[in-house]
Amino acid sequence: MSLKQKILLSLSILIIFSLLLFIIFGDNGLVDLNLLKKERHRLIEKNAEITMDNLSLYRESDRLEHDPGYIEDVVRRELGLIGEDEVIFKLKNNGEHKVKR
Repeated sequence: MSLKQKILLSLSILIIFSLLLFIIFGDNGLVDLNLLKKERHRLIEKNAEITMDNLSLYRESDRLEHDPGYIEDVVRRELGLIGEDEVIFKLKNNGEHKVKR
């Protein structure tokens, strides 16, 4: 192999190696591609979670609009209201009884 061929071969190898480094580590290279794939996967999972939350809220909204029993349950649970004929007994820590009407 002549000196000219060795220089040409070395230069070709250097250019190919440089191109590979640029493809792997350069802007929009394989490293960025992997990061984008991970971000896409994370966003798909988050979108599925938000869709499930949205469906749950839609169902609850529909029940609040059309289900009187559910409305009564929510009012009792969140506002602590009682019916007209109901009595709540609250016990104190020392065992005394208190009646609330």
